[in-house]
Amino acid sequence: MSVVDHNAIDVLPRISEAEVGDYLALLKPRVMSLVIFTALVGLVIAPGHVHPVLAFTAILCIAVGAGASGAMNMAYEGDIDALMSRTANRPIPRGRITPGEAMAFGLILAFFSVLTLGILVNLLAGALLAFTIFFYVVVYTMWLKRWTAQNIVIGGAAGALPPVVAWAAATGSLSMEPLLLFLIIFFWTPPHFWALALFRSDDYARAGIPMLPVVAGPDATRLQILLYTIVLVAIAVAPWPLGYFDAIYGVTSLVLGAGMMWLAIEVYRYREGKRAQRATRRLFAFSILYLFALFATLLLEVVVRAAAPLLG
Repeated sequence: MSVVDHNAIDVLPRISEAEVGDYLALLKPRVMSLVIFTALVGLVIAPGHVHPVLAFTAILCIAVGAGASGAMNMAYEGDIDALMSRTANRPIPRGRITPGEAMAFGLILAFFSVLTLGILVNLLAGALLAFTIFFYVVVYTMWLKRWTAQNIVIGGAAGALPPVVAWAAATGSLSMEPLLLFLIIFFWTPPHFWALALFRSDDYARAGIPMLPVVAGPDATRLQILLYTIVLVAIAVAPWPLGYFDAIYGVTSLVLGAGMMWLAIEVYRYREGKRAQRATRRLFAFSILYLFALFATLLLEVVVRAAAPLLG
């Protein structure tokens, strides 16, 4: 009777169960869609003319770079994703992809996206994309997220950079307009994610992530949401009187800002029960609409400006 060497069996190469959909999930498609949209706005409102092929290349590289960041983020956070109901069905916690495979996938995508953008478009855009990926993966994912309750505030810089990268791709330089877009997304991020964290605080506590509701409590979080929303609305409206964006944007930002403020006040007022839960969920949902509509208005302004001579 033969003896089976189980150790020998254990070191046999693992047959991957991953499908195309699993690798697509690593890219965080929902996050990528927001990155693509805000980058597109930065590209379209930039002055001058960009060749369509270069414009497509820039957006594609920014999208792939965002996907690379998502894959490396999941590779590093497989342990905490398994503990959270919101993320437990991701490919790594389910065992369909190993962290090493996800990291290799992300590194390859990051390398080629940065290289392609830098060579085919311009070096400034490539360098900014490389910095964005580094900031999200190393500074936010590997350091801030597990260390400080301000993880979302500081780490939000990575999510705010895509329109800046796109502007640099279009012009080869930077100016005030992309900085304003950066600031809008940067100050939008805390109230958006802290609203999510309020009704997902048990998930974050179980995973040991020091999100603000877990560390400082829900009441302190509600106050911070209100304060950041006030700053966000002021910054979002400012480009209109400063002359950077037109009246269509200005009026839209005022209307949307009033909605954000109202919902942030409701989150601050209602602290217990179903009404409090409803307020945080409504703010989270509206914040997505807020950012999308604000940036869509900038695209509308470009269309109106281009059509004005034809109509005149």
